[in-house]
Amino acid sequence: MPDDEKLPFTAHLEELRRRLIICFSAVGIGFVISYFFSKRLFELLKQPLEAAMPLEQTVISTGLQESFIVHLKVAFVAGLLLAVPVIMYQLWMFIAPGLYHREKRLVLPIVFLSSVFFLGGSLFGYFVVFPFGFKFLVGFASDSIKLLPRAKEYLGFSTKLLFAFGVVFELPLFVTFLAKLGIVNVQFLKAKRKYAILLFFVFASILTPPDVITQIMMAAPLIVLYEVSILGARVFGKKETKADAKETQESAG
Repeated sequence: MPDDEKLPFTAHLEELRRRLIICFSAVGIGFVISYFFSKRLFELLKQPLEAAMPLEQTVISTGLQESFIVHLKVAFVAGLLLAVPVIMYQLWMFIAPGLYHREKRLVLPIVFLSSVFFLGGSLFGYFVVFPFGFKFLVGFASDSIKLLPRAKEYLGFSTKLLFAFGVVFELPLFVTFLAKLGIVNVQFLKAKRKYAILLFFVFASILTPPDVITQIMMAAPLIVLYEVSILGARVFGKKETKADAKETQESAG
């Protein structure tokens, strides 16, 4: 029996409060550490854009306080990334009481892998998507349309993409975990593949700029990750009987 069935609702709220405090504290510590390196971090963040822009052009600041605010936000984003392992651990430990003993053994591996997948997705966005996406967007600048990106706008734009890629790279882990619990299986995932691909392109169009290149560069990895999810469900998923498989195929059809 899951442990959470023994706890009252107020105990769950207190547990949630305690774990949120730990998460906020981890982000705060990461923010303080990152603030001392915020200038260097922003230099790294804007390198893909500057590499795509003409020589001697860079992002600009149009307000007296903008540079200061940008450095604060850079430190916060970096602190949030540093706190990802702690946040993942607290999230899964909050869920753990609702799991059976055999499922609780998966918590630590999931925390490690979810942190790796999230950071890996962010790095994929930075090293792969940014250079191609920014080169495509900068190509629309001309003598009549000068490109003068603001630091504040670029920070918001780039960090949104970094976190978006971090989140979408969690797909295989999330689906594999659901398969381990028996909520989904390989037959179900294969039957819903075409709908998933459609949703990926819709999702990419919402999270990315309104250009085809960047949208494809987010949707394509999602399709690959979905196939990896099917493989993960096949290897680690809950084994089902022939009767269960037949029932799943009938419902999917």
